[in-house]
Amino acid sequence: MAINVNLFCQLLTLLPKNSFSSLVKKHQSDKHTKGIDSWTHFVSMLFCHIGQANSVRDISNGLMSTTGNINHLGVERAPSKSTVSYVNANRDWRLFRDFYFSVLEHITATHSFPRQHLRRLKRKIYLMDASILPLCLSMFDWAKYKTNKGAGKLHAVLDYDGCLPVYACVTDGKTHEVNIAKNLLFPVGSVVVFDRGYIDYEWMNNLDSRKVFFVTRTKDNMAYRVIEDFKTEGLEPDCILEDKDIELILPVAKRSYPGKLRLVRFLDSKTGKEYTFLTNNRKWSAKTVADIYKERWHIEVFFKHVKQNLSIKSFVGTSENAVQIQIWTAMIAILLLKFLQYKAHYKWNLSNLITFIRLNLFVKIPLFDWLNKPFYETDVGKNNLQLTINL
Repeated sequence: MAINVNLFCQLLTLLPKNSFSSLVKKHQSDKHTKGIDSWTHFVSMLFCHIGQANSVRDISNGLMSTTGNINHLGVERAPSKSTVSYVNANRDWRLFRDFYFSVLEHITATHSFPRQHLRRLKRKIYLMDASILPLCLSMFDWAKYKTNKGAGKLHAVLDYDGCLPVYACVTDGKTHEVNIAKNLLFPVGSVVVFDRGYIDYEWMNNLDSRKVFFVTRTKDNMAYRVIEDFKTEGLEPDCILEDKDIELILPVAKRSYPGKLRLVRFLDSKTGKEYTFLTNNRKWSAKTVADIYKERWHIEVFFKHVKQNLSIKSFVGTSENAVQIQIWTAMIAILLLKFLQYKAHYKWNLSNLITFIRLNLFVKIPLFDWLNKPFYETDVGKNNLQLTINL
């Protein structure tokens, strides 16, 4: 089927542009604007990520190369490199943050994401982590981290159903993860999974008091007293080494978390490594506790995809505002691409999907026809005549 618009244009039609227009009015981001409007700015930054542009020059030249097709993107003219630099420094980054959540709401309202594992657990599960984004301190002087090093930090909470971020924020590298976590509210009865870098007994006690369950790993120096040691018959003794109710014994820790905790020690039969988990749920089987924590790797994969496949390692602007805009537009890009991955009949690896979309970004082919069947079938080899040798 012939189509008159390219893949990039078709990607943009999947986004709720009415919501974007409402947010532009809310933030007054086009008021007294110089250069390009907010939509052109957004299209430019989305092209930066999907087209893997590494500079404002690449963004400008890449969009100029579309020639007559630029109007199909809702853009009157391709921006100059100086204009992209100016709007990245001066347009409020919160427009793009709010648009990310509008896109998330739009996608989840029209598409449900099935769980790959843990289907027996009906509760909402959230995976929480943070990732360092190395920055040059001499250029990004706002990004305090270490004496001679700069860094930003991306904090995220993924909904396990679909593994899409339902919360994210960007801080300097010195901001500790738990300081961000303390400001978050999770639904009653939900499960939060985090690594031991988040361990703060007062915060964990607050989660427990709000009837939010958590699963994490213990710190090596945790001092505790065993209240009850559960027998593990029938619980795969090769995997579950310990299952105990404990209480903390150091005075400061005891004041912060006066209640019971559950400790589960697990042996990974594949690697031979032992892991010790901590939770406030005493009804799950010990194996379930271990299985929940193992799903935390999804958020590590999320950070890996963002860093390796989108323009997030090198930034096209040095101000905090420009970095925020680039990260939030990257979040919108990964949200859109993961949605396409789930919708496609073809079993795409996300990295391969991003690469193939990048190669075909300005090709005029039907998006979903191509997603479902990306490779043309040929008749070569089907009717080949085989030579026979008569001896």
